[in-house]
Amino acid sequence: MIVRAPQLHESLRAFALGSFRALLQELERGADLPFAFEEHSSYDRPALYEYRPLVKPFIESHAHSLRRRPDAELAVDELRREPAAAIFARAHAGPRADEHEALFGSVLLPLLMSTAESCGGFDWDDAAFDRAYVELESSLFGEGHQYGAVAPLIGITTGGATIELGNGIRIRAAATGELAKLWPEANGLLPADFGREPDRLNVLELERSLETGATEPPDAPGEFADAVTAIRLATAAPIAAGPVLFERLDWRPYGVRPVLPIASTQPSGEPARLDSFRAGLAADLLPRLALADEDPELSEALDRWELSLFQDGPFQSEQLRESLAALLGGRDGLWAAAVRGAILLGDTPRARAELQDRLAGDPEADVIRRTLVETLMHGDRAQLVATLDQSILGLRDPPAGYFAARAVAG
Repeated sequence: MIVRAPQLHESLRAFALGSFRALLQELERGADLPFAFEEHSSYDRPALYEYRPLVKPFIESHAHSLRRRPDAELAVDELRREPAAAIFARAHAGPRADEHEALFGSVLLPLLMSTAESCGGFDWDDAAFDRAYVELESSLFGEGHQYGAVAPLIGITTGGATIELGNGIRIRAAATGELAKLWPEANGLLPADFGREPDRLNVLELERSLETGATEPPDAPGEFADAVTAIRLATAAPIAAGPVLFERLDWRPYGVRPVLPIASTQPSGEPARLDSFRAGLAADLLPRLALADEDPELSEALDRWELSLFQDGPFQSEQLRESLAALLGGRDGLWAAAVRGAILLGDTPRARAELQDRLAGDPEADVIRRTLVETLMHGDRAQLVATLDQSILGLRDPPAGYFAARAVAG
């Protein structure tokens, strides 16, 4: 075996050996090592049965005491001196994790678990450790990293289809046991009935390649929150992601982070199906949400609309009015926003008159949603307002709407 970092190899081997000894002592004191009873069957042959020790949850349950060992501290210090390990020091290993905790949780624990699984328990085998260490070095010193994050997604059905939202973000069906395989604590962090109800079978996933030398992971909570907003705008479905997301780096556990509250809280309403049209709309909307970063009024309109999903009665109406005024009112206020919104959404004089009534006073939530969608799809909000004003004065035709354009294209 060719070792690229001999000093690191020795310190990590010492940590693994010391941890094996400490865990064996725990077993000698009466600690229980759980086992799984597995059946291996094949065609035209008798079934074979195997007791497999569940070393991952056992190690996880003793992680706190292993972390306090001197050999763990020395191994972490050696990792901190290695520039290639910098991104692992940013792992989100806990609510108060520092670099030491991050390196322990994202490097040392997975290395220990991989070695113990290869050993079939805690009887030391040099070859098993070397295989696990080679995998670690390939992750540390390879060409870039593969980052991934997954969060439960509830409130919609997809019929099992994988839906690409762009920039490495997708919706797909959750595989049985995929979260618990890398994160033993995952089952206690999932939404109620996840995996058992039709609208609770999917995950939101982010996958991205990171360049060599990258020291910071993507902002998965922020990107997931934008994806949830885009899907809510496209479907009006009561969707939510989380409450936590699970991160991996090079297919090793990297951390568990909370999803932003606005995205992890489920609005009231009936689940909806994400069909191909609305999935395409969500994918179109997602990159356009970045426009809000440079447009405070658009940001205000989106925030107010999303907050209205969790309110009712006069509180909801007030949020919707403020959303519409910020979106299309400018210096002219709510009355002008209602007129502009009616021109934007309506395709006939009669439809525009009806829409103006639905936007004025106590605006309807779904009409505000459609107004936000059309505004985002036009891109330049200031130019859109100017165009709408010219249309009101009869100087030009109203701008073509997104839905109308899609219908003609279809």
